[in-house]
Amino acid sequence: MSRTPYSGSLSCCAWALSGSEAETLQYLHGLGLRAMDVRPGGLHSAAALAQRDALGLEVCCVAASHELPEEAALDSTDDRAVASARLHIEDAITHAASLGAGFAYIVPDAPVDDRSLHRYANLLPQLADHGARHGVRLGIEHFPGTAMPTVASTLAFLQRVQHPNLYLLFDIGHAQMSNEDPRAALEAAGSRLGYVHLDDNDGVEDLHLALTDGVQTRASLEDLFAVLDDVGYAGPVSLEMKNDLPDPADAIRRSYEILRELTGDR
Repeated sequence: MSRTPYSGSLSCCAWALSGSEAETLQYLHGLGLRAMDVRPGGLHSAAALAQRDALGLEVCCVAASHELPEEAALDSTDDRAVASARLHIEDAITHAASLGAGFAYIVPDAPVDDRSLHRYANLLPQLADHGARHGVRLGIEHFPGTAMPTVASTLAFLQRVQHPNLYLLFDIGHAQMSNEDPRAALEAAGSRLGYVHLDDNDGVEDLHLALTDGVQTRASLEDLFAVLDDVGYAGPVSLEMKNDLPDPADAIRRSYEILRELTGDR
């Protein structure tokens, strides 16, 4: 390839793998990965942290709104539910900082009513402030069926709240579902682009397939990296496969091989 190799980290969402934490760390390292993303419950034990350090695995991101307590909700008319979610996410951001991760993100809930965005506008700046105090940027992942179903609606929300520590997490699979052009979406994001998830699907369901197992092609992925170069994004890109795939480990392996070919990371 004549294009300059991608300079950002290649990462992987560890929650796709169902083995023990020790097995997950060893598998990702064995593939050649040197970075990973975790859920709030990940990497707390001394043994796991020691193994992470021994393998030289960087943590790029924590999925802060994953593993919410049953009574918690990001969007609710029940203040106690929102307070529980806020505490969970603040703890996840603090954990991210302790792991050296520079990014954490939330996935919006399905809208409760027509005041959902108003409630998010009250909650998320508080969480972003907490992130800023710990040196962690906070992202919002656009997700069809939620209060921010598209890249465009998420960017509109970011424009509305104007918080310096709130960013877009761009998920190529979700953009496929909402039929949004990656170049237009990423150019519109500009400096608000904080993180990138890579996965594939059939253009309809949120399947989180291995790369090119759905509607993607190598050419479309190469175009995506060209756009990331054009907009000046040099942050991590992370594979996010689902743990209910027939063979998640193989999906990650095949996807990572594609990424290495596309980015010149050999």
